[in-house]
Amino acid sequence: YYEDTTGCGNSLNMAHPRTLQMIVDSLRYWVEVMHVDGFRFDLATTLTRGERGVNMTGRFLTLLQQDPLLSQVKLIAEPWDLGDNGYQVGQFPPGWSEWNDKYRDSVRRFWRGDTGGVAELASRLSGSSDIYQRRRRAPTASINFVTAHDGFCLHDLVSYQTKHNEANGQQNRDGTDANFSQNCGCEGPCEDPEVESVRLSMQKNFLSTLLFSQGVPMLCAGDEIGHTQGGNNNAYCQDNPTTWLNWDLSPAQRDLLRCTQQLAALRRNNPVLRRRTFFRGQMVDQDTTKDLSWLRADGTEMEASDWHDETLRTLGMLIDCLAADELDERGHLQRGDTLLLVLCANPTSSTFELPRRPQRGRWQYVFANDDALVETLPIQKRIDVPARSVTLLCFRPLLP
Repeated sequence: YYEDTTGCGNSLNMAHPRTLQMIVDSLRYWVEVMHVDGFRFDLATTLTRGERGVNMTGRFLTLLQQDPLLSQVKLIAEPWDLGDNGYQVGQFPPGWSEWNDKYRDSVRRFWRGDTGGVAELASRLSGSSDIYQRRRRAPTASINFVTAHDGFCLHDLVSYQTKHNEANGQQNRDGTDANFSQNCGCEGPCEDPEVESVRLSMQKNFLSTLLFSQGVPMLCAGDEIGHTQGGNNNAYCQDNPTTWLNWDLSPAQRDLLRCTQQLAALRRNNPVLRRRTFFRGQMVDQDTTKDLSWLRADGTEMEASDWHDETLRTLGMLIDCLAADELDERGHLQRGDTLLLVLCANPTSSTFELPRRPQRGRWQYVFANDDALVETLPIQKRIDVPARSVTLLCFRPLLP
């Protein structure tokens, strides 16, 4: 029987023992002989299908969980296919990580300026516990991404309102229309320096949001250097400069690359940004501070009504230094920094009141879209938050 659940032709019969043997033997070969450290399975829901459709306790997933070799490597699912009941985000078993498209859409909508999405954004920033925790999985189950090989690249996400796939020969019918993109005032290439400045800043917003989120960040090659596909969001068939990466970088592209390197270093050096367990929102230091607090622009904690405020476009995420749960090579708990992440999607600048801490100290800039801010002196009570920007601050306790 012909059954196509991938959109790529007849699917393999995963209920047949010889099919399972072929796949598992192939995976073991790649690990044992070729020394790969994991796999990303395209349209992975198809691999779970048996005689009665999708089965997350079926033979393939069970075989991998029980295999002494394959159960120890990275297993990443694109958790959907085109068949019935194909969307399975959050349903793969422990040991698997998944592409989290809910993260992608939530972050895109927030920075586009859509209203009413702050509550979901908070869940995505903190590791998507609403999706993964109920199956006893960790934040590392969430592969966070803003762009992938399908859809707009990052530069085009902030440069085009709609897809431009005419070169693919299908009258612009191919490719998704649900891009949640913006052109920042001009469709496509633009010589207006103000528009280009906004676009560069917005790309930094997406990159910093991605690298400062709990979970596993996934960066599409070329986004760190502002690669463009000319608005083509389905460019798999273009083996030409549309998809080739151009390493002759402009000053703006070099700025974006430097920013990406800085963000990666900040994540690597701050264990509170890469927890292995979910936040609990509980006190961690003698009933004085929580591991995670969500703040309004006035510096106070969000209340239940605030999460339903559709006009809210500024959010503060306060992570206590004691929230780190990473162990060093000796098994000792690593100490992190107390960090305050401020995301502002407002079209105008505003102020943000800094929260009080139980110990004496000062807040300092760690990251901002405007590098000049990071070089300023320590700040005391409030900061000026530029329009459409990301700011990361670190609390420095004063020595006794």
